[in-house]
Amino acid sequence: MDSMTTLALQYRPRLLSDLVGQEASVHALTNALKRAQVTGRIHHQAFLFAGVRGTGKTSTARILARALNCIHGPTSTPCGVCDPCKASEQPDTNLDIVEIDAASRASVEDARALREQVQTRPAFCRYRVYIIDEVHMLSPQAFDALLKVLEEPPAHAVFVLATTELHDVPDTIKSRVQIYPFRLIPVGLIEGRLQQVCDSEGVPCEPHSLRLVAEAGQGSMRDALTTLDRVIAAGDGHVREDVVREQLGIVPAVRVQGVLDALNTGDTTAILDHCQALTNLGADWVSFWRELMLAFRDRLEAETRKDPSPQKLLRSARVLQLLLQRERDLRDSSLPQVVVELALLTAAQLPHLAPLDSLMSGPAAPLAPRPSVQVPMGSAKSAQPPPAPSAASSVPGRPLEATALRSALSEALKKAPGGLPTSLASLPQMATELRWEPPVLRWRFPNNAREAAQELERERSNPHLLEAVANLLPGLTSLEIDFEEAATEQPEDLLRREPAFQSLLQASGGEILDVKREPGS
Repeated sequence: MDSMTTLALQYRPRLLSDLVGQEASVHALTNALKRAQVTGRIHHQAFLFAGVRGTGKTSTARILARALNCIHGPTSTPCGVCDPCKASEQPDTNLDIVEIDAASRASVEDARALREQVQTRPAFCRYRVYIIDEVHMLSPQAFDALLKVLEEPPAHAVFVLATTELHDVPDTIKSRVQIYPFRLIPVGLIEGRLQQVCDSEGVPCEPHSLRLVAEAGQGSMRDALTTLDRVIAAGDGHVREDVVREQLGIVPAVRVQGVLDALNTGDTTAILDHCQALTNLGADWVSFWRELMLAFRDRLEAETRKDPSPQKLLRSARVLQLLLQRERDLRDSSLPQVVVELALLTAAQLPHLAPLDSLMSGPAAPLAPRPSVQVPMGSAKSAQPPPAPSAASSVPGRPLEATALRSALSEALKKAPGGLPTSLASLPQMATELRWEPPVLRWRFPNNAREAAQELERERSNPHLLEAVANLLPGLTSLEIDFEEAATEQPEDLLRREPAFQSLLQASGGEILDVKREPGS
């Protein structure tokens, strides 16, 4: 490789067949050129190439110019050796290939000058090709001037517009051009191209290293080749995985797999040790989180293909869902390490699911009571655990008394598998009515409790939630939720919103089980 030439330039596509990942646009352009070869002329004179950076828009525009002006053309396979083909390699010195950067020439004067210039016939080529890059940067007045050219172009002029922001191009322009989309290039195709480049350059590569470079390109071949240039230089002519990870700020694979293993076994100490090691490495937490989610997804796919038990699969899916929900918190937080540790520790404590038939067939295991708060009206000072529900209250077939049902539901929701939100446990006490009409449990909430009940509405079809409630109410298949009409506020509603009382609940780790009025209150 010429020391002054980057890989992105040296391996720039010269033919339509060299383009990677743009099969649809290549096929359409090839057919258009074959048709032009048969008839002797191009049938459309304005093209618009739209897509993200580094996907081949400008390269394709130059290929199209070469294909139109080759002495054997118009042709989809220009020879590359004739004078027009050679001239197209250096458009800055070719009078008949005019490249315009719309970002720096966006004024109406520039567009008017172009309109006058297009009347000039080609110097020595068949067509004069105008390539306007980042066309969306033109001013409205410049677009109006360009529109007049596109409406009635001279027979010798061909326009190729390129943009990364198709939505910013006026509809009047779009209606007068043929639009060719340039998609993000799949990682596998980028990796294959990088391997070809390394083989051609005689650069040794470690396994999986090129995959990381390809992923870093994020769908852009040019960005991937630029990164490969940097990695080769940093690795003294080699592509080594440790150098790639260091250059791209990617967490070592052993750490990602270590965290996955710790999550799987519930080893919270190992999780904290790995997080501390990542801190010492100066890891980027957002990049680590992305790597972890992708690795978890790959492991989940492997488990799925092994045909695991539904309970194991649901647990893994629930853990991944829980972790994905923390991504926004991670990006917005000034303490990303704390967000990562809290999310991982929470996910590691999710219990393994028991088989559904064992949950439905045997009596439920005794539920350990948690500290709760019972507050009579007029006093918010006493906080004590409630008595354990009577065993008789959960005998299958016997309806639960209203107060016992609320308490039993609260306990069941606390212990529900699958990492359900802990706030669900307080909802039975907030409901003004719980009505068991087999196979449906109907909940009614006061109108001012809509926000609190939203979590139950989101989770009411969750199989973990339904299993937990079905242990108390055999045969249950669904939960129905409605709200009372707005009415005069009750004293207990005021109590529920009282800041001092809410602080007491949080400090004690308790919850409202019942509200009783003292005589005379």
